[in-house]
Order: sequence, then structure tokens, then C-alpha cells
Amino acid sequence: MGQIGVTELGYIGIGVQDAGAWERFAGDILGMEWADDGEGDRSYLRMDYWHHRIVMHHDGSDDLLYSGYRVAGPDEFEAMQRQLSDLGIDYRLGTSEEAHERRVLAVLKLRDPGGVPVEIFHGPEVDGARPYRPGRGMHGRFSTGAGGLGHIVIRDNGPDASYQFYTRALGMRGSVEARIPLPNGAIQQPTFLHCNERDHSVAFGAGPMRRRIHHLMVEVDSQDDVGLAYDLVRKAEVPLLMTLGKHANDDMLSFYVQTPSGWFLEYGSGGRKANQQSEYCTRDSWGHELVGMPLLFDL
Repeated sequence: MGQIGVTELGYIGIGVQDAGAWERFAGDILGMEWADDGEGDRSYLRMDYWHHRIVMHHDGSDDLLYSGYRVAGPDEFEAMQRQLSDLGIDYRLGTSEEAHERRVLAVLKLRDPGGVPVEIFHGPEVDGARPYRPGRGMHGRFSTGAGGLGHIVIRDNGPDASYQFYTRALGMRGSVEARIPLPNGAIQQPTFLHCNERDHSVAFGAGPMRRRIHHLMVEVDSQDDVGLAYDLVRKAEVPLLMTLGKHANDDMLSFYVQTPSGWFLEYGSGGRKANQQSEYCTRDSWGHELVGMPLLFDL
């Protein structure tokens, strides 16, 4: 069958301390739908017809607990297990109860070289009879579909090891896309990897991080929703990391805001499709003024 690759970042699980703050932030500002299945220890955020895109575990950790990457179906799921075994990567086949908990048909559990828990799954629960109900009025919709949930920037224990893992084991592609001088004199040069039409699904090499995640990016199909969310953030005085601007590497019009858990969320629109050849930039097209340096290095 050749190398097996994941097809999208399908979901993530996060630990939260203040679920009420997250409900207000995700619903009233971002426009996500808050869902509760009565399980007591978790809630869900919906962005489309999937049962969920984000699981919010009420465990107080305020960190990324796992990231779930999709493969196309049962044949690819079995081939992925052989691929991981051939590469000497430890994994565990999830039980039927664990798969049901994630609302998927089957799931593998493993860790990347940076210690970030990874899940590989197929067959998510998609309910076309359950319309998505945004937490606040939206001009458009979240851009998911073939591009998946969005992207995450995660902690690594050396970018080379993470690059080998995500390209060889998970079948992604990509490279360094930016070499950005920071105000403290350092040069930030993260690696961006893609597995579908989205410019990147995962990135690393952003520097030391106390938490497993630096930020999650979600995309909407209307720039008016980016502007509306930006106004709501400023009105609510939620701390920003970066002001509104446009990235040069993926053309995303976005801003970065601190989540109730302390890490960040990028809210954007208009990202280009993945580039199949490597290139890098040294600055953004415009905007994206860095206003949260103490927050940045507290991660």
C-alpha cells in the first residue's frame, strides 16, 4: 500500500480549569457551539456536523491532552499499525469503549517525541441531522471539511525528531516556512507540516514551552467574522498575543488571543492552500504586532 498518511487533524482534547469561562469565550466570542452529553467530567465544542471537534475535560490541567489525526478507513488504519511497528514506534490499540468515548470507530494511542499524546483514528461520528448552532451570530461558517479542525503549534524535544515522526510515521509534508526575528534578538523558525489542502495541520520548533500547546488555529470562511471576533475580544478586554494582521507564509488574516487556559488561539480567514514546494518568509505581510511577550514566554 506504500506509506500511509493521516488526512486531517480531526479533533483535540484539552484540560480546562474554568469551564464557564471557556463556554463564554468559545461561544460568545468565537461562535462555537457548546455541547454537553451529561457525562459530568467533560463538555464539547462543535464547529460543523461532527459530534465534536474539541473535547473539554474538566480536569484543571489547562493544557493539550491529545490530538486526533484521521486516516481514511479501516484498511489504512490497519496499514498504519504496520507502519508504526516497522518504525519501532510504540502504540496501543484503543478499546471499543475508548473508541466510543472519542465517537470514532477505532483509535490508536501513542506519543510524539515531544511527549505530546497522539491519537490516530478512523470513522468519526458525523450527524447530518443535527445542525450546527453557533454560540453567537456568524456571517459565515467555520472552514473545516477536507482541511480538518485547523492547526496546532506544539511543544517539541528537538524539531528534527518531531519532523521525522510526523513525516515518516504520519505521512505529512512540509518544512521551515518562516525565520522571524523576535524583539529579544532570537530567531524563531518553526516547521510547518501539512496532510491535506490546509497549509499546515501541525507546527513545532517555536521555542521552549511549559505547556504542550502554544496555540490552536481555527478558520472561518468570512473575514467579517474575524473582524467581529476581534471587536468582541477587545470589548471584553481579553488579552491579545498578536493584533490583527496577515501572515506571509499562508495568507491568513488573523489575530491571536489568550484562551481561558492561558495558551493562545489564532482566529483567521482566507488561508491559502498548502504549498507543495518549500519557501520561507522573514516577516508578516502586515499587522500582527506582538503585544503579549510576557504571555508568550510564560508558556
